[in-house]
Amino acid sequence: MNRKENQFWNSPLTQSAITSSEVRLPEMLLGYFIGPFGALLSSGIFTSILQNYFTDVLKLDLSFLTGLQLFSTILIVAANLVVGQLIERTKALAGKARPWILLSALVLSIASVLMFIVPFQSTGAKMVWIAIAYNLYYAVAYPIYNTANSTLVPVSTRNSKQRATLASFTNMAGLGVMGAGSMVFPVLVSFALKENQHLWFLTMLAVAVFTALTIFLQYKFTRERVTEELMSGSDHAAKEAVAPLQQQLKAVASEKWWWISIVFYLVMQWSGAMKNGSMAFFCKWVLDNTFFGSPDAWGASQSLLAVMGAIPMAIAAAFVVPLANKFGKQKLVLLGMVVGAIGGVIAGLGGQNIVPVAVGVAIKCLGSAPACYLILAMLADVIDHIEFTSGIRTDGLTMSIYSSIMVAATPICNSIFSAILGASGYNQTADAALGTAGQTLATQQAISIGYIWIETIGFVVCALLILAWNVEGKLQEEQRVIAERKKK
Repeated sequence: MNRKENQFWNSPLTQSAITSSEVRLPEMLLGYFIGPFGALLSSGIFTSILQNYFTDVLKLDLSFLTGLQLFSTILIVAANLVVGQLIERTKALAGKARPWILLSALVLSIASVLMFIVPFQSTGAKMVWIAIAYNLYYAVAYPIYNTANSTLVPVSTRNSKQRATLASFTNMAGLGVMGAGSMVFPVLVSFALKENQHLWFLTMLAVAVFTALTIFLQYKFTRERVTEELMSGSDHAAKEAVAPLQQQLKAVASEKWWWISIVFYLVMQWSGAMKNGSMAFFCKWVLDNTFFGSPDAWGASQSLLAVMGAIPMAIAAAFVVPLANKFGKQKLVLLGMVVGAIGGVIAGLGGQNIVPVAVGVAIKCLGSAPACYLILAMLADVIDHIEFTSGIRTDGLTMSIYSSIMVAATPICNSIFSAILGASGYNQTADAALGTAGQTLATQQAISIGYIWIETIGFVVCALLILAWNVEGKLQEEQRVIAERKKK
């Protein structure tokens, strides 16, 4: 590292504000909650309402949306894998993930508003603009941030309990933006933004500014203690810490607990993305919104369901980490999956009645809380276990795959849902004032499958997977051996 690089990373603007060797409250709040919350806010909004914006505001063709989102998935996965390897090979005083966090403060905030400018009126030009803007966000800006953000937890500390806390804060931020996207934004859309594209743009511009400021806060209030440990030895040792991609792939592919963790997360994330992408449609066309006095009060219904999901998640945040430390991550997550599946069945049996649906959604979200809060900590434990068995770190590779699953979930599931809507005869010109009469029974059933039943089945699958995950048993002893190797 040359002198100019040292001067850059040692400047008052770029130096970390965290000096403690232990993880403390300012780092937890600013680095792992407020920072990720601002960074992921646009994603939370997109997950909840972007599909609705494309179909009902821009009036884009459903076949185009299906093709765009499927094609973009290829770019998204490739981008995440590339970013993961770039992070793994980054050697800076700021660490290997934090420099990319800093870069994303610029690129993520700019990319998040481009889909809401659309300076063309012709259908063809509009499609081209949306295709470019969509991929700049999902296949460039978001992979840079999300892979780096995911990598921060395993490189922050080797203390498994502190990592569980940081993972919990990070995932609380992710769930918080999903709540904001599904509670606040639908009301804003249904009562204020409607189909006014200029208002959509101004709203997302404000979100972009907030994103840039909070990502910079995250950069300042984080520290990579594991990276510092690996780089504290000789230059040769630091270089040896980065294994070739082929060796990393071999190390993770030969570890069953890595596969269980990744498949578990894929099922959780993708079934959840299907639920989130179909939520607005479920509230608009399936629920009986006369509960709120009007058939087109779907924004209020969506906010109620979002609140009913957010409350148990917020309450669970105070108990998940202590319970995991006492009983273990595996047992707690398993219990949660069973509870979540029961909640899904209750919601599914509720039909058009919002009260039983809301109760079922609340139980389902309560059950999902342990997995949502602990998945990053589970992966961090697996990464340490792989380091014990193979002698190499696989943070960048594992977190790039983790990020690929997360980012690809929305476009893939939205494209599948677009295809389902098209096959069921979805009427894009239907008036929301018609309520449940606006769509056919076949369309309503297809929407209900997307919103309730796919995730419910996913919880059952995840419960079976977690039964075979038990990396925690010998983790402390393995970490002790790793520390002894470093001393030698």
